[in-house]
Amino acid sequence: MAHVFTPGLKVIPCMIVNKRRLLPIPGEVVVKVGDMVKASDIVAKTELPGRVHSINIANRLGVEPKEMRQFLLKKEGEKINANEPLAENKPFIPFFKTTVPSPVTGTIETVSDVTGQVLLREPPKVLNLLAYIDGKVIEVQDKFGVTVETEATFIQGIFGVGGEATGEIFIAVQAPDEELLPEHITDACKGKIVIGGNHAGLDAIRKAIKVGAAAVVAGGMHDKDLRELLGYDIGVAVTGTEKIGTTVVVTEGFSMIPMAKHTFHLLKSRNGEKASISGATQIRAGVMRPEIIIPGYPPDVKTAKKDDSVGSISIGDPIRIIREPHFGQIGKVTALPPELVKIATESHVRIMEVTLATGEKVTIPRSNIERLES
Repeated sequence: MAHVFTPGLKVIPCMIVNKRRLLPIPGEVVVKVGDMVKASDIVAKTELPGRVHSINIANRLGVEPKEMRQFLLKKEGEKINANEPLAENKPFIPFFKTTVPSPVTGTIETVSDVTGQVLLREPPKVLNLLAYIDGKVIEVQDKFGVTVETEATFIQGIFGVGGEATGEIFIAVQAPDEELLPEHITDACKGKIVIGGNHAGLDAIRKAIKVGAAAVVAGGMHDKDLRELLGYDIGVAVTGTEKIGTTVVVTEGFSMIPMAKHTFHLLKSRNGEKASISGATQIRAGVMRPEIIIPGYPPDVKTAKKDDSVGSISIGDPIRIIREPHFGQIGKVTALPPELVKIATESHVRIMEVTLATGEKVTIPRSNIERLES
């Protein structure tokens, strides 16, 4: 068998990147096809409905629901400020007067003569959709968003937390096997995407948050540090919405794993350049990986590669092993035997022969690797 199909991890010096930017609900697109945009530019916007608050006016005033309207000081559709009187009774003895204030600023949306309740809705919140990357608008989806295209260095990670961010690449260590320590994080890292080596510990990440770094990227981190950073265990849900103060991306896995040399040197070649980063990760169906996008070309690259990968792997291709006992190691495929082989678990699977970076040759199940596209 000459080739097989396998998951891929992209680490590409320059490729054509397309990003669809869509609103969650219909809104207004504010750019047009052909426009050049920056990562921080607004490309579409909408208004998210405000929260609804229910107040039982009839109960508060001690009246029947059908009598409630005569005590309201505002009508449906009218605006009201927080603590402004919404309803009040008019007893013969002023001492027994009851006033019901509005708990929020908003609009009176509904008045029910059946339940005696009034629904107040807070003002809508404006949601601005940013371009996320520098590039050209090549498609507009009316009322929802756009597709932005750019030529860029494109690097995918294994896992990440935190949302989208932008900043300059800041190489904080000298080598891909050097640990990112708190002393590497200085005030110069504010607003930067800090690149570490084989590990980013909890203290280093907290220091990055303290100085205001946009993101931290390293080869690996310990799962216990991630748990303590978030305050809970990560399940199978999509990450990327965490509010921890910075975005964190690991390129290799959970442990003291050196960043792949190719990845580190590629990032180093773009040191000081503006990049976009996202920690959003999903490992179930519809795989989503954290990513770093650096618009433009590295110094030694002249053309952009098209994203035409179909997930195949052939002899000579670089791969990463994603299971023990060689977890995280990089190698090249040297053989793809077609026959089934019995492995230690007593399962019969197809295997591949891989030569590791150390020169050692190993035989592993084909499902235990992912392709490194570069």
